[in-house]
Parts: sequence; C-alpha cells; structure tokens
Amino acid sequence: MSQGTGQAGSGPSAAVVGAGIIGVCCALFLQRDGYRVTLIDRQGPGEGASFGNGSMLTCEAVVPVQTPGIAWRVPAMLLDPLGPLRVRWGYLPRLVPWLTRFLLESRWPRVEAASIALANILDRALDDFDPLLRRAGAEAEVRKTGFLMVYESEAGFRRAQPLIDLQRRRGVQMEMLDADALRAREPKLAPIFARAILYPEVAQALDVFRLVQILAESFVAQGGSLLREEVRDFAFASDNRVAAVLTDLGRHACDTVVIAAGAWSRPLVRRLGSDTLLDTERGYSVLMPDPGVVPNTPLYSTERGIVFSPMEIGLRVAGTVEMGGYDAPPDWRRAEVLLTHARRWLPGLNTEGVERWMGFRPSMPDSVPVISGSPRSDNAFFAFGHGHGGIGLGARTGRLIGDLASGRQPNIDMAPYRVDRF
Repeated sequence: MSQGTGQAGSGPSAAVVGAGIIGVCCALFLQRDGYRVTLIDRQGPGEGASFGNGSMLTCEAVVPVQTPGIAWRVPAMLLDPLGPLRVRWGYLPRLVPWLTRFLLESRWPRVEAASIALANILDRALDDFDPLLRRAGAEAEVRKTGFLMVYESEAGFRRAQPLIDLQRRRGVQMEMLDADALRAREPKLAPIFARAILYPEVAQALDVFRLVQILAESFVAQGGSLLREEVRDFAFASDNRVAAVLTDLGRHACDTVVIAAGAWSRPLVRRLGSDTLLDTERGYSVLMPDPGVVPNTPLYSTERGIVFSPMEIGLRVAGTVEMGGYDAPPDWRRAEVLLTHARRWLPGLNTEGVERWMGFRPSMPDSVPVISGSPRSDNAFFAFGHGHGGIGLGARTGRLIGDLASGRQPNIDMAPYRVDRF
C-alpha cells in the first residue's frame, strides 16, 4: 500500500496512532474535517484485532459482558481452561484491579447505565459508515444480514430473560423463534436448538480485514500518510499540549493526536498523563475456507460464547474470552473447542485446511469504550476499549473523535466514555 504524502488540505495536522478499524475511521473523519492526517501503526492496517474476528456490526449489543451473578462464576473461570470465559492463574495478580472494577460494574444499576451508554453510541452507528464506504467505493463490503441468537436449551433461554429484557428497554428490534421456526429458517443446523432470537438490523462485513484495508487505501488516496512505525513517546510544548509523536524511526510533529491503538493503548495513555483500566481479552477464531455447509444467517450463542460468521473467505467461528495478557502463548485447545461446536452444529461441515487465529480485544471493565479528550493535554484524544463491538462502532467513534477534536458538541452525553470515569 502506498504511504501517501500526508499533505492534503491546508488545515492543522493530526497523528492517529493505530490502524485498526477504529484508527482508520478516526483518520478518515479527521481528514473530512480538513486535517492533514498521519496514521501510524507498527503493523499494517487491520492486522490486529480487526483481522480474525467475527466480522459482525452488532447494533443489538447493548448488554455488557459483566452481568449480575458473574461473581459466582469467577471460580469456574479459574478452574476450566476451556470454558467460554477463562482467567489464566499466572495473570490473576495483574488483573486484580480490572477484575475488581469488573465485579463492581456487574451490579444491576451499573449494568443498566452501561447498557444506556452502549445504546447511545450504537444507535444508527451503521449510518456513519455510509459516507466512508461511498468515498471508498466499498458499499458492497457491508451488508445487512440479520443475526440469530440461538439457545440449545429452554433453561439457557430462561436464564437469558433479564438480558433480553434489557435489550427491549433499549429498543432493540427482535423476533422470537421457536425450534420449528428456526429449523425452517436454518435447515442445515443440527436439530439441537430449542429457541432463537432474530435481530434483523444487524450487518456484517464480508471480509473485515479487507474492509479495513480498503478504507485505509481510501485514506491514502485522499492524501493521508500511512506510516509503519512503532510509537514510543510524545514531545510536549510548555503548555502540556502534544507537539510531536516519537517513534522508533523518527519524530512527527502534530497539532492533534489520537490514541486508537486497541489493546496496546494503555502505555501510550500513561505517557499522556492519564491511566485507564484497559486490559486485553484474548479471543480465538477458526476459519474453514471450504466449509461445504454454512448457515444462512450469522449465529451467536451466549451459552457457548461463540459466533458463526459465513464470509466470502469461508466460515469463521470466533469467540470465547481468555484473560491472560499479551505475553502468554496461545492455548490452541480453545480453538479446538470452537471446531468441536462447529462440527456439532453443522453436520457435514468440512474442516480441512482450517486456519487458527488468536487476537487481543481491548477491554474495559464496564464494557464501555473510551472516546474522550485527555484531561491533561487539550489536543490529545482517546479512542479504544471497544471490546467485542469495535467493527460496528468504528465509524461512530471516528465521527465522535472528529467532533471532539474540531470543537463541535457531539449529539450525545460523552461523560460515560471519559478516560477518567473510574
């Protein structure tokens, strides 16, 4: 990919750190506002968490990960290495501050508040992609497919009722399906499901890695500069404003800086005088390039914590959460669990040539992303911590960062997304 010149326009300069879906969208919206934007990442566009995820743009995801009663399940997380939510013993001491806040945020009043905050940024979030996709000639890369939440047991469906009610309070559109209606809609599925919920407004990227690359190419074509460098520090002016981004290869002066480095954002935020309880969820996926049998609609199971996503490049099964930091090697048994469920759900599935992947989701303990100005430097902005919802919230986050950086008042209350909210 060409680096571009970075000299389009005559407005102020901006440096965006991070070239995943969030960073690329922030760069594009700043560019629309007349900024001369440099996008910096040690990896290529989309090569981080954007690469191997489930590709869903989930407008129904108003239920945070932390929910009432989860405290009672923490011992099981520590004991079951293959469960849908796992904490590695060796990482537990470092995770204690994050986990403590996570448990505090699992009380119903806090869950309700997090749900409202998620609903506010998810509302019409897909619309913000439209100008970016049109400019890139990529309208066909995202399609509205709907989404099926499936339940293997009536007991599992009953346990989910408080969370379904939470979605109803947020105005999420849904349609209840019994076992017969599900079989009529998804005849290739094994007849092992008792219930399902159809969310008709959910969209999907045909290939999310390709989508991020296309958007990055559009950014470069409009004069943006794309640098493959590792950001290590910042230079400051006498008034605490950021004067330059310092990388392993050089110094890049800027009038504005945005930190959108996903799970790697916390050290950079500290350099800018703030801290945050950001941690990483290690997520796994498997891709079957020639599955032979695929569902008609993307599927998700809260009981198993996995998503089935039919894509142009094959069938991807993704999910589970492992809290274990960056350094521990992948536990590929967790990918094998995904394959086990895939074979059980889709009889006749071809798993030859399967590709396994593990990535790092940037996770906040209240499941609400940071979309915020810096309390210390008034020309620094933060956009990270999107957890499982980064793809769908990419364009909305970019627009909100554009508003904050340009001094416009966003159309929602931004307090729930502040970096210093805890």
